[in-house]
Amino acid sequence: MSLVGARERWVRTGGIELCVAELGDDRQPTVVLVHGYPDSKEVWSEVAVRLADRFHVVLYDVRGHGRSTAPQPLRGGFTLEKLTDDFLAVVDAVSPDEPVHLVGHDWGSVQSWEFVTVARTEGRIASFTSMSGPSLDHFGHWIKQRMKRPTPRRAAQLVGQGAKSWYVYMLHTPVLPELAWRGPLGRRWPKILERVEKVPAGDYPTASLPTDAAHGAWLYRDNVRPRLSRPRDDAYAHAPVQLIT
Repeated sequence: MSLVGARERWVRTGGIELCVAELGDDRQPTVVLVHGYPDSKEVWSEVAVRLADRFHVVLYDVRGHGRSTAPQPLRGGFTLEKLTDDFLAVVDAVSPDEPVHLVGHDWGSVQSWEFVTVARTEGRIASFTSMSGPSLDHFGHWIKQRMKRPTPRRAAQLVGQGAKSWYVYMLHTPVLPELAWRGPLGRRWPKILERVEKVPAGDYPTASLPTDAAHGAWLYRDNVRPRLSRPRDDAYAHAPVQLIT
């Protein structure tokens, strides 16, 4: 997949450079699309083209993915706080005077929940559309509520969700996820997507997938355990939220 006709710019933030692509008229309302794991901004290609006749569409490679550079060291470089810094840097560059409509998928949605619930982004987000990615704070409270007042139904919910999240535990394993993605899993991923999600193997993923996926493991390591064990009590959205499930 490619972003045909996109305008590119580089945004520097926190010692890294983010690759940002824009389509459409920048005088129209701005929509920022944030990709998930283990993707790059190109995953939004078909959506971006469909929106570009009505909106100023902005996509960026999350740090360590696609053509954006990775923090050094990787450990501690993918925290939600630093991802929020990146989002604000992009928004300040592409829409300095108007709030943006934010759309996130998968880990793009997880980090966008942070964007829409922290005080320093108030006034910069007009709306948030979440696709298949929870707030870690909300999820942490969901877990705590079920552990604090267990019932058979709540216990079953915890067990069921734990089973569905097996890959999260795997991504916390030292070294092994990186070896898998840079080796057999990275090579086979296009065929897996073709079989499971009917995505033509020649169209996606981008060539940077093995490196993107290896770097992106730190999204989980830097954030999941700390936030689930100590969820924020003030994680209230300050913009309208739409859920696509």
